Amino acid sequence: MNNGGIRLLRLLANSWRNALFVRLIITNLVVILPIVLLGVYLYNWSYTNASNEISKNTTAQLSYYLEDLNHEIEWLEIQQYDILQDKGLNKLAVTWNLMDNADKKASIDYLLHRLNSIKNSSAYIKDIYVHVRTIQKTISSSNEVDDFNQLGFNYFHNEVDKKEARLISYNNSLYLSTAKYGGKEGEPIFIVQIELDMNKLRESLQQISVYPESGSFLISNMTGYTLASDAEVSNDLLSYVFAALRTDENTLIKRIDGMNYHLDKAYSEPLGLSVVTYLPESAVKKPLSGFNKWAWLFALTSCCAIIIYALSTYKFVHKPLLLLLQSFRKMEGGALDIHIDHEQKDEFGYLYNRFNQMVKKLQTLIDQDFKQTMMMQKAELKQLQSQIKPHFLYNNFFILSSLAKTGDLERVELFTNKLGEYYRFITRNGEDNVLLAEETRHSRMYTEIQKLRFSRRIKVEFDELPKDMERIRVPRLIIQPIIENAYEHSLEKMTNEGLLHVSFGLDEDEARIIVENNGDYPISDEQIEALQARLDSKRGSGEMTGMINIHRRIMLTYWEGSGLFLSRSELNGLKVEIRIKLEGAGDVV
Repeated sequence: MNNGGIRLLRLLANSWRNALFVRLIITNLVVILPIVLLGVYLYNWSYTNASNEISKNTTAQLSYYLEDLNHEIEWLEIQQYDILQDKGLNKLAVTWNLMDNADKKASIDYLLHRLNSIKNSSAYIKDIYVHVRTIQKTISSSNEVDDFNQLGFNYFHNEVDKKEARLISYNNSLYLSTAKYGGKEGEPIFIVQIELDMNKLRESLQQISVYPESGSFLISNMTGYTLASDAEVSNDLLSYVFAALRTDENTLIKRIDGMNYHLDKAYSEPLGLSVVTYLPESAVKKPLSGFNKWAWLFALTSCCAIIIYALSTYKFVHKPLLLLLQSFRKMEGGALDIHIDHEQKDEFGYLYNRFNQMVKKLQTLIDQDFKQTMMMQKAELKQLQSQIKPHFLYNNFFILSSLAKTGDLERVELFTNKLGEYYRFITRNGEDNVLLAEETRHSRMYTEIQKLRFSRRIKVEFDELPKDMERIRVPRLIIQPIIENAYEHSLEKMTNEGLLHVSFGLDEDEARIIVENNGDYPISDEQIEALQARLDSKRGSGEMTGMINIHRRIMLTYWEGSGLFLSRSELNGLKVEIRIKLEGAGDVV
């Protein structure tokens, strides 16, 4: 994108940023947005409170559940130890071989009756097993008398000896077990094994899951055994449940299978069991669904209000105001044939009427003053040009006198020929403005004249004028006096070799002519600023008069932004830059 396009975009951006329409819309948003944000805050606050309250109640419920379960397990353990100390069972295990068939049958019937009585005393008991090693029989309340279960006996024997957990995980179920020792073999005489009813435990887990979408897990922290209230659960949910057990927080929020879940947990140290419940976030938000609908309705209504306000403001305020601003800009550009029509009798109608009257009066004043102003400006340009000629003539005769004194007739002849061409350009009648190619040719002629005098001490580098700059029209004598000033006030006084460099530059909206020299003594920044200030003050004295005249002539022709600009040269001397603004000047052929 070119520089003009970038400036246009910046102008539009600044215009919109400072527009009254934008400020009104922002004001409206400032009023409405806090209300919307307050609604969002109230919704989140209600959700947070509801979530915390549910988690608090759920955690308390889980703790009560584990306490009740612990009481039930303690009751089962008491019954288990009663069986362990039962005299009939101990007699059967020790004196089995001494009994006749009638006594054996009576002892077994007694034991079965005792086991069934204990089983019926608790809904959490699925079955009770007694593995009697001495008679190689396994007696249970469900299967009565069966062959000795050696695998079960060995497994529970090891678990009882470990004494790591009250509840033992075996064959995807939980058991209570204890052993009766006696004799010299080191193995139990019999082992009592109470199997907990998993269906009953699952039903109890379902009872603590209040919401239909919620669920619970009973997990043994020692063995990792897990019982879920639902038969089917995802592996991701199960993995997050185990991860929750490893944290110290009782309530967690996790995203599982694309849905946020609330996880609450409680732990019973006596049982070594944890209970974890999960609840979808949607269930927590369900009581707020009504508030959510009203919040969306309010937000939608607010957006509609903002749009209606913006459209009405644009139609009744911004558009009429923009028309007035555009008319002012056209007037600034010189267009005076402007008339604004407005049918409505409102404030803008009054402003438009006054604007039309102002344009008419302004056009009348310009018509009266235009010719007088242009004539005065042209006379000033003529005066400024004429002030330079005597100064040039004096310097040229001084150079000719110096060459005559040396007796170098050949150089005198060459100098007079070049001098004739030089003054032919100055004294000819014609337009006040000339092509930059002619002005550059005349300045180059001046440097050729000076070479005849200073060829050994002063070197001149005169760049070629770019083709695109040849047809630019400029006032006469704007380059040569600056070159002459460099010779007179710097190069002629140098003890070392002097250097004069003339170059050119062209942008889309500006042409530049640069004259710079090396200088024998570095010029300070303060001195450059002082010279520039004297140029801008439009008051000339002494050697600055010629440069001030050039500066004013360029400004009168090309207006603001054009003229002479001074700075430090890279050659360590003074750099004079002639800037000519091309945009809107009307002087490019």
